[in-house]
Amino acid sequence: MSAQRVFHSADFDKTPPIFEVILPERLAHRGVEKDDARAAYSAERKHPVHFIDLPSHAISLTVGGLTPGGRSNRHRHTYETILYVLEGRGYSMIEDRRIEWEAGDAVYIPIWAWHHHVNADLDKPARYLACENAPMLQNAGRLAIREEAK
Repeated sequence: MSAQRVFHSADFDKTPPIFEVILPERLAHRGVEKDDARAAYSAERKHPVHFIDLPSHAISLTVGGLTPGGRSNRHRHTYETILYVLEGRGYSMIEDRRIEWEAGDAVYIPIWAWHHHVNADLDKPARYLACENAPMLQNAGRLAIREEAK
């Protein structure tokens, strides 16, 4: 892999007039939920999380699950998140606001807002797709930070 050129403030006039497509080898991640959930990451958050392993430099996707009656840790981060609920029903506490959700709903988590997610169904699991801009922040200078409540 070749070294990527780093541009600085004085290089603004050196933006190339054309853009080259860099086609990575891996363009699909098959069977995302067939892979084991990241054990340590999932245990720390108290719910299973499956990473979608694709070479995006700007966004990340994960599939999160909440066991019947389960909840995630209260946490916050410097990146935005949009959750798309795949199945189940429950709610998210975002700061002091309770946001009810069910399959087919999307929920926005603002930057640095304390939040957690709760599966309101005691019999069925809930699943959601989380889209976050953490890689973009990480690639811009390690700005993606997450903090768990104590």
